[in-house]
Amino acid sequence: MRHRPLGPVLSVSAIGLGCMGMSFAYGGQPEADSIRTLLRAAEIGVTFFDTAEVYGPFENEELVGKALKDVRDQVVIATKFGFKIADEGQGTGRMVGVDSRPEHVKAVCDASLQRLGVEAIDLLYQHRVDPAVPIEDTVGAMADLVRAGKVRALGLSEASAATIRRAHAVHPIAAVQSEYSLWSREPEAEVLPTCRDLGIGFVPYSPLGRGLLTGAIRDRESLGADDWRRTLPRFEAENLAANQRLLDTLAEMAAAKDITAAQLALAWVMHQGDFIVPIPGARQIRHLEENVAAASVTLGADDLAAIERALPPHAVSGSRYTDDALALVDG
Repeated sequence: MRHRPLGPVLSVSAIGLGCMGMSFAYGGQPEADSIRTLLRAAEIGVTFFDTAEVYGPFENEELVGKALKDVRDQVVIATKFGFKIADEGQGTGRMVGVDSRPEHVKAVCDASLQRLGVEAIDLLYQHRVDPAVPIEDTVGAMADLVRAGKVRALGLSEASAATIRRAHAVHPIAAVQSEYSLWSREPEAEVLPTCRDLGIGFVPYSPLGRGLLTGAIRDRESLGADDWRRTLPRFEAENLAANQRLLDTLAEMAAAKDITAAQLALAWVMHQGDFIVPIPGARQIRHLEENVAAASVTLGADDLAAIERALPPHAVSGSRYTDDALALVDG
């Protein structure tokens, strides 16, 4: 697979793998199945794997480290810190705020290193900006970890353009991760131009709209009872119904090119810039292989214009997060 740069230090496969759903938020799956998918990803050329301490919490880092141990020198592992994680509770219920105090940053980095079983984290993101801690202080602590050899490159997640510039002035930021897809176009206004200007890679998470853009989710009943997506406005019955016309149009456009809706959605994301590396999640090998094949899809100017007309930026019904979750997004 072709590679794309994330800042001046990292070069990764043009499509990565988001590992969250293997053990968090979407119901998870048996560890053996996840390990097979992770190893198959490495086998077919995926070199970029994304996890976080809060996924589980903690279980996903352990899974990724265990699965990729024998191919460690072939892959780039990214993880994230920044949530305050309660000692008790389950899943997302253990996320009880944010904490990016310098002393906390250094402590959780050591814990992530241990769970991943690596000597250095390739890319360490701040998961959410902490309004109580100046970004300069947080990135200063992250830079100390680079100097100590514990981290290779730094990233931010869901950060505003202004925050990105302040952070980058302290230490080069290799990548910014935010939700971005045909379903969520917010980064186009300021974040994408800022990344392009500063030479920062952009990593879209949920590039398939948390599964909606695959066309496989047509109602809430297709989600498990413990699936976190049931709490999101875009997955409410009324919004699902309102968006179905858009999803059907995407599927028709994909069929005309003899590809899947998921592949068309991923190809569209990748065509927005050569500094963009999406990280779709995949628990099953067939979905993984389908996603990776999207890296070979070519879209011309006419294709992109047709997609833009069919799915304009503000056509989607329903917010991507609840109000409480949106409050954690750096404005």
